[in-house]
Amino acid sequence: MSDKVYTPLHPPKETVKLAVPELKAPQIKMQEKIQEHFTKMGYTLPGIDENGNLMEEEKFWLSYECQLRYLRATKWKVDDAIKRLESTLKWRREFGLYAHITPEHIEPEAVTGKEILFGYDVHGRPGFYMIPSRQNTTEATRQIEFAVWMLERCIDLMDEGVESLNLLINFADKAKNPSMSTSRTVLSILQNHYPERLGKALVINVPYLVSMFFKIITPFIDPVTVQKLKFNPDVVKDGIFAEDQVMKDFWGGNQDFEYVHEKYWPVLVNLCKTRKAKWVEDWKQMGGTIGIRESDYKSGKSEQPASTETATEAKHSTG
Repeated sequence: MSDKVYTPLHPPKETVKLAVPELKAPQIKMQEKIQEHFTKMGYTLPGIDENGNLMEEEKFWLSYECQLRYLRATKWKVDDAIKRLESTLKWRREFGLYAHITPEHIEPEAVTGKEILFGYDVHGRPGFYMIPSRQNTTEATRQIEFAVWMLERCIDLMDEGVESLNLLINFADKAKNPSMSTSRTVLSILQNHYPERLGKALVINVPYLVSMFFKIITPFIDPVTVQKLKFNPDVVKDGIFAEDQVMKDFWGGNQDFEYVHEKYWPVLVNLCKTRKAKWVEDWKQMGGTIGIRESDYKSGKSEQPASTETATEAKHSTG
């Protein structure tokens, strides 16, 4: 392929589905306990001074798969999973994901293409490119907000059955390394509030100083995450990406991608906004409650069994 590409790709129709272990009976009961906790009559988010009632966005986020991700991350300890879910719910409010962190707010961070969403691996996981040499700002807070906003957009690009993403980090061209504080903050957010979301972290062109940098921060990274870290892979030959789903420069694909902000940015924003809006509408048609399966609203299925929330409300309304 020789034509220049300036916009993000849509998810591929054909992917290799990742095997998902079938839940055992005790694990099913664990998920049901979490569902019951968040849907019990009068539930409010603890530690919230203002309205602790869950907002529509929060009920949408508390999907069946979300509950399982937190259970897996806590090694199937229900109480720990509930605490972490509530911690993330409070963090999402405090961080400003529902109002403050808008495309307009973080766009100044995006103009050089230092973080790009492009292509999908063979399993349909979005590729999240990081190019530190294109760093263009010094405000750590907004840099972190931009990274989180991009993580959220990765999630918008995950088709049915896809729950994780791949990081592709290129340290070529005298990369400007983020500060230790910023790096640890981003790692903490990823590990604490996006569990089970990282597929692989693929890192190329690692100079000596950056290699030492990774050695320094490795103790702060969860051991499971460390196992997903791969240095200098050939992502096409290694079978991680098909060549038509990865950039030509540095990564060995056949997509001659060039970042032009005015062409890329509005397409990404609109693509993610459209996909999310469709899912939310289908989710509402299925009852708009906690615990609806992502696989259902992403596939457009209309048959959704009554959730525990609905059943609980019905029980109380009938006495």
